[in-house]
Amino acid sequence: MTAPRIVYLNGEFVPFEQARVPIMDRGFLFADGIYEVSAILDGKLVDNAAHLARLDRSLGEIGIRNPHDAAGWERLQTELVARNGVTEGLVYMQVTRGVAERDFAFPKGDVAPTVMMFTQAKSVLANPLAETGARIITVEDLRWKRRDIKSVALLAQVLAKQQAAEAGVAEAWMVEDGAVTEGSSSTAFIVSRERVLVTRPLSTALLPGITRAAVLRLAQEADLRIEERLIPVAEAYEAQEAFYTSASAFVMPVVEIDNRTIGEGRPGPITRRMRALYIEAARQG
Repeated sequence: MTAPRIVYLNGEFVPFEQARVPIMDRGFLFADGIYEVSAILDGKLVDNAAHLARLDRSLGEIGIRNPHDAAGWERLQTELVARNGVTEGLVYMQVTRGVAERDFAFPKGDVAPTVMMFTQAKSVLANPLAETGARIITVEDLRWKRRDIKSVALLAQVLAKQQAAEAGVAEAWMVEDGAVTEGSSSTAFIVSRERVLVTRPLSTALLPGITRAAVLRLAQEADLRIEERLIPVAEAYEAQEAFYTSASAFVMPVVEIDNRTIGEGRPGPITRRMRALYIEAARQG
């Protein structure tokens, strides 16, 4: 018999089927909330301190008080992972501004934020795309101007993902003013013709990816040349290699963009090296 799935909601660990959020929750009404996702590998959280720091920053940027310090969050995550027996997968965290009568302005008084967490058991290593490489498309970036905040307002990303699904590809890279901003749920990288690792510099135009930061650190330690600059779509088409990073994909090779073959049409040596280095670092903790 399968054990019941357990989620965390507002101070309690409860069976999935019993978890309820009121219809007046501002996350439901306004997407007025923040989320984070950490990977689980070998039963341990990956890059978790950085994810919790980004959660704290995002909450601060929209004026929601963080209900827990980092140690408190990690205790809850660890218990949730253990209760669900997850050894590989993801743990999702979400904090909204809470429950109040519908009004655009923040609710007055001390409204408790809604805090929710769940796990997803899935393989983050045995993805066949890691061997074959992913095909992707580019789409127009329709998002708001504060993409550095990890908001639950993800409609533009949903539409981009749906375009990718309808095209039969794995991901969509969003484009603004002729340059790639980021993937619909990932950070975009290319390896230029000069064998330089290139990704867009951080700004309010994109999310500060946690896996992105780890990959850049590992690349620097491996003495790879790095440039943080805009990536014109035309340059991405001509790249020697390309890949995207995220908590769930780690380092995922890209072999085709908009039906154009990248490099030799298979995962390249730098991409493979970065994936191997990242997995090694994740396992070492």
